[in-house]
Amino acid sequence: MRTVKLSVLFLTFTCLMLLSGCNSELNDLKVRNSTQQRRIAELESELQTTKVRLEQLQRQLETAEGRGGIEAGALQQKIAALEEDLAKKKELISTMQKQLLYGGASLPVELTTMLEDFAKGKEMIEYDSSRGIVKFKSDLLFEPGSDVVASAAEEVIKGLCQIMNSEYGKNFDVIIAGHTDDIRIGKPDTRAKHPTNWHLSAHRAISVLNIMSSSGISPERMSIRGFGEFRPVAPNAPNQKGNSQNRRVEIYIVPKGM
Repeated sequence: MRTVKLSVLFLTFTCLMLLSGCNSELNDLKVRNSTQQRRIAELESELQTTKVRLEQLQRQLETAEGRGGIEAGALQQKIAALEEDLAKKKELISTMQKQLLYGGASLPVELTTMLEDFAKGKEMIEYDSSRGIVKFKSDLLFEPGSDVVASAAEEVIKGLCQIMNSEYGKNFDVIIAGHTDDIRIGKPDTRAKHPTNWHLSAHRAISVLNIMSSSGISPERMSIRGFGEFRPVAPNAPNQKGNSQNRRVEIYIVPKGM
């Protein structure tokens, strides 16, 4: 009897230690994410300042080239240095943002298997098991310039909600991130609803969130982000032709509470 009691006490103690370890790991992850968010905000502020300075120099260069002389050469060097700085900042922000959204936590094998099976044979989505991301193609999810989800896509989103409310998915949250290409909003009616690509990407993420909410995903498990054209996964075609790969909605599956 004493041996049985000791065994029960040992198992209880082990479970408590495991839970404590998980909570500690999650708290550490939240702290790291908070620090990372502040650094990303700082970098994005620096990025905007650099962009403004670059535009000023480019205007000065246009004027200097009209006059001739050595001034144009000096301006070109400054512009090249700023463009290099911009590229480095964008790359760093992109890397940090991916780490922030994903959090470095692996999904349970059962949940990964369900998501892989869910994505098979569906043209509008793909699943990145290495990062826990379900990617929707916006061209099949929305009409151009619209944030209204197509009926066929709505059913697919509802299917994802069933997985997220399952035994293996219910302990994870979702971050819904909207992305566009670099084509500017042209039609006045569209601009009235979505003044910029940032607005359109955020509004599309909200539309997906609303469907997930109506499909039983509790609001505290969801958040949205809108990146506009500033997180491309492939080069946009020149002359404002964009790239369909960049028009997408990504759903990041992350530990609860992130």
